[in-house]
Amino acid sequence: MDTKTNRRILILGAGYTGMMAAHGIARRDKTADVTLLNPTDVFNERLRQHQAAVGQDLGAHRIPDILAPAGVAFVQGRAARIEADRHRVVLDDGRELAYDLLVYAIGSAAPRVANAFTIDDPMFALALRDNDKGVLTVCGAGLTGIEAATEAAETYPGMQVRLLSRGEPAAMMGPKARAYLMRALFRLRIEVRTGVSVARVLPGAVELEGGDHLPTDVALWTTGVEYAPLAAEAGIAVDAHGRVAVDAALRSVSHPEIFAIGDAAAIRQGYGVIHGTCQSGIPSAAHTAESVTRLLQGKDPKPFRFGYIHQPVSLGRKDAVIQFTNPDDTPSRWYLKGRAAIAYKEAVSSSPLKFYRSTTPIPARMTGRTGGRHNRLNPAPASVDTLA
Repeated sequence: MDTKTNRRILILGAGYTGMMAAHGIARRDKTADVTLLNPTDVFNERLRQHQAAVGQDLGAHRIPDILAPAGVAFVQGRAARIEADRHRVVLDDGRELAYDLLVYAIGSAAPRVANAFTIDDPMFALALRDNDKGVLTVCGAGLTGIEAATEAAETYPGMQVRLLSRGEPAAMMGPKARAYLMRALFRLRIEVRTGVSVARVLPGAVELEGGDHLPTDVALWTTGVEYAPLAAEAGIAVDAHGRVAVDAALRSVSHPEIFAIGDAAAIRQGYGVIHGTCQSGIPSAAHTAESVTRLLQGKDPKPFRFGYIHQPVSLGRKDAVIQFTNPDDTPSRWYLKGRAAIAYKEAVSSSPLKFYRSTTPIPARMTGRTGGRHNRLNPAPASVDTLA
């Protein structure tokens, strides 16, 4: 690429990964023209959605204010299509944004299910408040479902909270951490039903496969993810799930001027394809910021390497459990519980806004696990989990 003129960098999505990439590029190369596109101008703290879901005030953070110190331009709007051959993104209102390099950071979303809320729905907090003596049914006992159920049970002790799952809650954890988690669910009087599958959610009830109906006042759906069809519709190579297929440097295998990061990318490592979490997404963004800078300097990008460290889980505001992991995300023998786990989770899973506001870019090597070294900057998993 012409490093003197091809410096228009367009980033789609202002989640954790998009924000990290924008700041990383702009702070590394002051000559780059970095623009970030997002449908809203409010930053969503996805790591803490389980807190917002029960009405906790996390504060309002405007995206333009966060981007301004780094000199990143912000455009509010929704991408309708990518015209990859023209290096253009067309917005749903007809505006066009040109790019030389594109960073695809749209992420994933929970599927919308009739008569059920998702964790990012602001109306969910109101529904809980209005049914504080009623029944909440959480469909899916992955980490998202567990954190939502425990927050609700602690915030509304008069509410009956039910957790439904095909398998054991937090099945990805080791036996000791999982046993501690189960004791916390029991302490909070959360009803756990395993070996069940939800057929559909009806007004006032959840219907199980087999026909049984469980009365409920509020239903929360936390299982499965969906990926935006934007890349596939543009002719960009995607995997079977709709994630952008990338090479070792996180560049699209069909369009090398496009990087894909976070949940939106099918990032393959030696142990398999990375599953969508902020723990892996932010390192992919930091690496891409470094790679884009290298391209602007006429250098080749380096391969991305990542290994998992932990599975931190909040169990309300007064308890937590941390399962430490091997690089492939399988549980190791180590875990934390109680106050130590709370302190750890607050340290590593606190808002990354402080990184965005920093005057120094975060080196990509500091955000992943390389050569067996652990770091303490990786946030906790925050994506919607598959039904365990």
